[in-house]
Formats: sequence, C-alpha cells, structure tokens
Amino acid sequence: MKTSMKPVVFVPRDSGALSLGAEDVARAIAGEGAGRGVDLTLVRNGSRGLYWLEPMVEVVADGRRIAYGPVDAESVPGLFEAGFLDGRPHDLCLGPTDEIALLKKQERLTFARVGVIDPVSLDDYLAHGGYEGLARAARLGAEQVVTEVMDSGLRGRGGAGFPCAIKLRTVMQTAADQKYVVCNADEGDSGTFADRMIMEGDPFVLIEGMTIAALCAGATRGYIYLRSEYPHCARTLKAAIAAARARGYLGKNVLDTGRQFDLEVRVGAGSYICGEETAMLESLEGRRGMVRYKPPVPAVCGLFGKPTVINNVLTLATLPIILARGGAFYKNYGVGRSRGTQPIQLAGNVKRPGLFEKAFGVTLREMVYEYGGGTASGRPVRAVQVGGPLGAYFPQSMLDVALDYEELAARDGLLGHGGIVVFDDTVNMAEMARYAMEFCALESCGKCTPCRIGSTRGVEVIDRIVGGQNQAANLLLLRELCDTMTNASLCALGGLTPLPVLSALKYFPQDFGLGDEAAGEVR
Repeated sequence: MKTSMKPVVFVPRDSGALSLGAEDVARAIAGEGAGRGVDLTLVRNGSRGLYWLEPMVEVVADGRRIAYGPVDAESVPGLFEAGFLDGRPHDLCLGPTDEIALLKKQERLTFARVGVIDPVSLDDYLAHGGYEGLARAARLGAEQVVTEVMDSGLRGRGGAGFPCAIKLRTVMQTAADQKYVVCNADEGDSGTFADRMIMEGDPFVLIEGMTIAALCAGATRGYIYLRSEYPHCARTLKAAIAAARARGYLGKNVLDTGRQFDLEVRVGAGSYICGEETAMLESLEGRRGMVRYKPPVPAVCGLFGKPTVINNVLTLATLPIILARGGAFYKNYGVGRSRGTQPIQLAGNVKRPGLFEKAFGVTLREMVYEYGGGTASGRPVRAVQVGGPLGAYFPQSMLDVALDYEELAARDGLLGHGGIVVFDDTVNMAEMARYAMEFCALESCGKCTPCRIGSTRGVEVIDRIVGGQNQAANLLLLRELCDTMTNASLCALGGLTPLPVLSALKYFPQDFGLGDEAAGEVR
C-alpha cells in the first residue's frame, strides 16, 4: 500500500461484513468525505474475524490503526463530526485495533495479514512479508522443504489431520510426466468460514502456499476447487492470480527459477460430498461427484490419474509462514502431536461469533466463554458441536476438553475444520441426532450402501425411539446401524455420521424419551 498524507480508512469487503452492511458503510464514508471536501483513501480490507463488531471501520491516526464498530451507514455523519479520521473518541470507538483484547490474545500466524492488507494488492502483500516463504523454498530445494514441513508438525487442517509433509514427499517421489496441486476450497461444514476469510482477506498467501507445494512436489498445474456459494472469493482469487502471474510469481518461470507453475479457479456445483477429496477430483474431471475407492491414494493416482497434492485452504496457506520462519518456529506453538495454530470458528448461539486463531491446547470452555462470551440468548450452554455436522456433541460437563486432535479423538470426537457451534438449554438433542442422519441421507453420493441406505434407516429408527416404540430393540438396532456405517462406509460422510448421533444419545438420553433404565444402558 502506498504511503499518503490523505486520511486512510479501512472498510471490510469480507462476505460476513458485507452481509452486515459494509458496502453501505463504504458508500456512506466515500459520500460523506466528498461532501465535506475531504480527499480520503478508502481501502477494502478483509474482516478481522470479530463479527459481533462488524462492520468494523479502521482509520490510520498517528501511525496506528484505530477501530470503530459496529458501524452502520446512519452513524457515518456522526463519526465525521466527532473527527474519527483523526482517531478521535466516539461511542463506537474501540481504540487501537492491535489493542483489542480478543485480537491481542490470539496467535495470528496463518491469519497474520487478514484484515491488515488490501487483499488484491500484491505490493501490500509483499510489504507485509509476502513471498518470503516461496523465495526461501526456491533456495532450499524440494527435499529440504519437505524436511521443514515435517519438522513443523503441520497436519491437514481440513479435518483428517494427516501430516502435510507425507503428501508432499509422496508426490515428489512418484515419477510422472505431469503432477498437480489441488486446493480443496469446498468449505461446506456448518459453522465454518475460515477458508472463505483467507481467500477474501489474503488470497496471495494461498497462491504462495500452492506454489511452494508445487515446486516441492514437481507439479506444474494447480486448481482451486471453490464452492459455488462463494462468489466473492472467486472474484478476489481471480484478481490475485492475475496479479501474481503478471509479476512472475506464477507462469513459465516462477521467480526466475526456471520452474513452471500456474493455477486456476474451478467452481463446483454445490455438493457437500465434493468436500471429500476423491469426489472433488471426479467433479474436477467433469463427472458427477462420487467417492472413489482407495487405494490408490490421490498422491499416487489423483487428478486425471496423475500424482496430486491435495490439501485444504488453511493447510496450504500455512506453508508460507513455515518456510519463511522455519519449521521449528511453527512447532513451538501447540501441544503433543497437534503443533502450530488452529483457526477456530465460533458460531451458533454465541454472544461473540467469529474467528480466533489459537495455538492447539486451548479448551472448549475458554473458547465458548472467554472468547465467545457465552450464549447470545443468555441461557446456559447445553451442548457444543465440534467439527461440523459430522462432529460429536459435548455437554457442559465436558467443556474442559482441549482442542487437540488426540484428546478429542479419545473422547469420540474430532476437530474437523475447527468449527464450534454452541447450543443453549432449549435445544432438543434427539432432533439434532435425527438431523445428522437426515443430512447424511440428503448429501450422500449414493455409491455405498451403508451411507445411502443406513442414513435413511437411521432417521426412521430414531423416530421410533423418540416415539416410544420398542425402545430397547430399536436402541440396539441404532447402535448396530451406526457400527456398520462407521466401519463399512467408503468415506467420512457415512463413516462419521454416527459421531453426533451416538454422542447425543450418550449425553442427552432424556431427549430421546428414554427412561432411567434405558438411559443407564446407553451410558
């Protein structure tokens, strides 16, 4: 971003902020400035993730950014009257942005630039440390890049938690005349929006991460598979890709290395199952999104039958920080085998919804109360679902569990994409369990019987249990059905659907109309 003596005002262009009126605020600020004869610079940044304060407007005053929010178009004239362009006090003033408590307490690594820069300005990206990781990766060479990523402990942030370095090394060591890097940006889990925030707020970090992966693995072509519900992402990504290509960061001679890599955005057709990597590959190849049998794994036989690195947005967007600062730097964050940071998305019945990037090890209780402020309704928290629609439900008594791959797995849960959805004491957990089965039935690709038929039968069995029909037999049938889905489904959709069902049954049996004896058997 060019320095200027003109007042600089930041208004988010992020979809979340736009849904809360950010576009009207931007127009109002531009119009009010023009009407007052003020020549100002209006920068459309990404959201900081503090959605209860959006639209959050920032101004540069005395070398610092001062935040105001939530701002609506009607409050803009009053802000001008109060002198907000100079950072003056106002009822909406939040003080210096970097001193806002819930921003200051985060460990912003992957999201270091989101909300700070103009997302489509390559110069702004470079001024904030952009492409330092790629430059170092080009100097190190492929084997050393894999070593750095391995040392960092980075695991796939899409949900499976598979070590990123193993995928890179497998593709690197597999001989082929063509290799690919595919970013799975089909972010479809309920309560998740971290991928969207990266793509809308710092798209160059994703492009840089994919380029690092490509140079390491020997890939020359890349694709970002984007869900159709993200039109703002598509526009931002395409603009950033064009800018990177024009400056030599993509194309036939990346950074004068003699290496080739280019990429493009492909928009899906709105199918949840295409978040599964092999169904996504089918869609990319122009076919209906259906799960493939494995082996072979995509790292050996992926897109068009060629070795393919597949990771989600957060994983690829983390590679630049690891290569720029070193694997040991990244590994210093986190606990156990869960290293680094996790962008945690708080949604549902919560007072302060938003995105918070924290080192692994933070507890559910800290996230729900310290960051989220408890329920928006003011009623007690009853359940928290972690990991999207296929994640387990945790009761109030289990909120001290740490957000850590192994600790969650030990409690029959999963971290997934880092989404947390909060429910108060008015929720009916039998209805939520039924919804999990219904969701699976609606979104199944239909290839395997346990998922396609099991989920449909699951809805019927839950209805019978809630209706009081032969509960003991139907409870046994539901458990056997869940066991079959877990162990015989081709992919995680059918395989993980039992998690929310069984956790709801275990911790909230009264919602299913079960008596004390039946409830004891469930536990």
